[in-house]
Amino acid sequence: MRDEPTAPLDEGALRALVPRVLAGLVRRGEDFDAAEDALQEALLEALRVWPGHPPGDPRAWLTTVATRRLVDARRSEAARHRREEAVAAQPPPGEAAPGEGDDTLFLLFCCCHPDLAPASQVALTLRAVGGLTTREIADAFFVPEATMAQRVSRAKRTLAGRPLDRPGDLAVVLRVLYLVYTTGHTARVDLATEAIRLTRRLTLATEEPEARGLLALMLLNHARLPARFDAEGRIVTLDRQDRSRWDTRQIAEGVRVLQSALAVRRPGPYQVQAAIAALHDDAASAAETDWPQILAWYDDLVALTDDPVRRDPAAVLGRAVAVGHVLGAAAGLRETDRLRDVLGDRHRWHAVRGHLHELGGDPAAAATAYAEAARRATVVAERDHLVRQAARARAAV
Repeated sequence: MRDEPTAPLDEGALRALVPRVLAGLVRRGEDFDAAEDALQEALLEALRVWPGHPPGDPRAWLTTVATRRLVDARRSEAARHRREEAVAAQPPPGEAAPGEGDDTLFLLFCCCHPDLAPASQVALTLRAVGGLTTREIADAFFVPEATMAQRVSRAKRTLAGRPLDRPGDLAVVLRVLYLVYTTGHTARVDLATEAIRLTRRLTLATEEPEARGLLALMLLNHARLPARFDAEGRIVTLDRQDRSRWDTRQIAEGVRVLQSALAVRRPGPYQVQAAIAALHDDAASAAETDWPQILAWYDDLVALTDDPVRRDPAAVLGRAVAVGHVLGAAAGLRETDRLRDVLGDRHRWHAVRGHLHELGGDPAAAATAYAEAARRATVVAERDHLVRQAARARAAV
């Protein structure tokens, strides 16, 4: 009798199981490094076996295979005995298992352990929680796969033997998720979308308004993505974007999430940044931007941070732009003058001055500032954009 054709394997569904299975292994006392390696082997086996013989319970199948790999990896009877004790301590079959949101939150906190460097926290979060392969993460960060593999391995070695019941705090998790979001987009892996997915799950597991503030900020910024680059892949600044291409559904969701966060009346930096993004998104054109409100929010943002010039230079530079639009370009330039000693070696300080010089009707000074910003930029796309800005300003002289 001929076998029935099988449906193609849903790799997205398989990836979604990763944090649930890994959390179950770690919760019962397995070493994070060993459990993650065992699960990766189980996933490879699933890709080989499932297309022809799909399991009735994929999560149980992965847990079983990963557990077998853990058993196989034991090098002594004592190690096997410890594993058997941990398994025996698990709830019997049929009892309620932790929810997927709880598993994701648990793993997020594990991956954001304060003993890990920020780059390692991001890499481990994408590997263990996002279910991305080492190659996908390496591609997203534009580093060799071997380099990323070493980074992940070092992170797991750092966690070895550490108690993971309370490994970090929510502020660290939010910072890591924002780092994932701001890393950007690649052809194979869209880290911004992955960060939104993970942050959305986090908001289901905590009432902290800053978590919702971060989700709102991501949504309100991500809504502009379709207009952020032209047909040749070149950067288009906010004031020149085709706003009809913005994702109005994401903007509406971002505003709803932000309103629910602000209603708690415990504002934080992510909520304030989201409020600024919402005001930009609400303007039908650049000329209709409510700069006075934006400046007020920037004042609040700067006030929330100790030593904002050093700890949040983007906020103080953004405020200088807002000052220029509200009080005039000269006032904005005076704000940047105050930041020269600390931020004068950064390309964005020069780019902001270029914008303010243009705003004040001095294209020659703008061209000089843009050219200096381009010289200092390290990201190719930003450098090329600043070169074009300088050329455009020179043409207006």
